[in-house]
Amino acid sequence: MKTLITIALVGLGAQLVDGTLGMAYGVTSTTLLLTAGYSPAVASASVHLAEIGTTLASGASHWRFGNVNWRVVRNIGIPGAIGAFAGATFLSSLSTEAAAPWMAGILLALGVYLLLRFATKVPTYKHEVPPRKRFLAPLGLFAGFVDATGGGGWGPVATPTLISSGGMTPRRVIGTVDTSEFLVAIAASAGFFLGIGSEDIPWTAVLGLLAGGLVAAPVAAYLVRHVPTRLLGVAVGGIIVLTNTRTMLNAFEVGNSPRPSIYLTILAVWLVFLGLALQGMRKDRAEALEATEATEDELAAA
Repeated sequence: MKTLITIALVGLGAQLVDGTLGMAYGVTSTTLLLTAGYSPAVASASVHLAEIGTTLASGASHWRFGNVNWRVVRNIGIPGAIGAFAGATFLSSLSTEAAAPWMAGILLALGVYLLLRFATKVPTYKHEVPPRKRFLAPLGLFAGFVDATGGGGWGPVATPTLISSGGMTPRRVIGTVDTSEFLVAIAASAGFFLGIGSEDIPWTAVLGLLAGGLVAAPVAAYLVRHVPTRLLGVAVGGIIVLTNTRTMLNAFEVGNSPRPSIYLTILAVWLVFLGLALQGMRKDRAEALEATEATEDELAAA
């Protein structure tokens, strides 16, 4: 029961992060399961099974708040499902020894990406003109493959790419990416069932992640307009980097003597990025205030 409650709390926290950032549910949850000793394929399969329920609830919540573009869901979600199925069958074919550094490397790279992404200026949209299918299809295919093989990656690849394209508001990107992930989760789960079967799936972990995610999904859809995304993104990125660095060090049998220096270096860099995020938040507020005052002055002059 204690394990179930712990995993449920992780699922709740991961879904709050995912629903507000548009990413990191899989990365966060898979990192926890790997730390708990599950094999890469089993960890990714468990997370994707839980995501069938959490992404359905998250998508419904985002739809309710008007955060979903259904045409983009179709054009990115179907290729994403194809990529996820391919990635799941690929990961299932690897041995545990070969898969561990592969997955830890992907998660580590995604953690570094989160640090860089949210410590720098968050891109803003220009106008609501969603990207075309010829852009969305290869993006979905690649993001789906990374998501299944890394235990996460759909959001970290798809969300910033769509935001940077300048065609959709950030909240619509987040809602659309979360909704399309439902298709990715189903396809990845099917691939893992085909590759490893259902006997090795830790259903307690799946139910715990699902329960926590279902509770958090509607809350996250509401908080997407209010949570300081910079600070949350950098905080989650640092945790993922620290945890998966440990996995990489174990995989490559690095001795104990250099580990404290490595961890302290990562911690120092993380604190720098947190400082940059806080500085960026103050700058964002100042720019928003200036824009509001300029608009009020224009209205007064008119």
